[in-house]
Amino acid sequence: MAEHTSSSIEIEAAPADVMGVIADFARYPEWTGEVKETEVLEKDAAGRAAKVRLVLDAGAIKDDHTLAYTWTGENEVSWTLVKSQMLRALDGSYRLTPLAGGTRTEVTYRLTVDVKIPMLGMIKRKAEKVIIDRALAGLKKRVESTPAAS
Repeated sequence: MAEHTSSSIEIEAAPADVMGVIADFARYPEWTGEVKETEVLEKDAAGRAAKVRLVLDAGAIKDDHTLAYTWTGENEVSWTLVKSQMLRALDGSYRLTPLAGGTRTEVTYRLTVDVKIPMLGMIKRKAEKVIIDRALAGLKKRVESTPAAS
């Protein structure tokens, strides 16, 4: 498979609070910037999103794509592309690692993107890095500004 890009950030919240924001697809348009619309198409046996449609508007890149999600335990979620207008692949994951007795969380975001149009690998990696950095910054801001779950 294609090379991936990854980055990490520390968030001042417990892993469960971070995952709560990640799993709340309906609110993505409020904090992600590029995601304009979401629709959970299927749920798994635990009631978590298994297939989600996302409408993306990132300036030059506009897409309507569907992702399949796999939840591993309480601290990891991964996804893979089901269908897209512009993308050949969009595979990624969030892995949460508890820090400081569970009051802080290290979030590692890993992403592989492959577009249908020809693009140099170096440019793809830069785009992945921008996507990851924006997503992690948005996630941190959203989690840290949301009152902790009780």
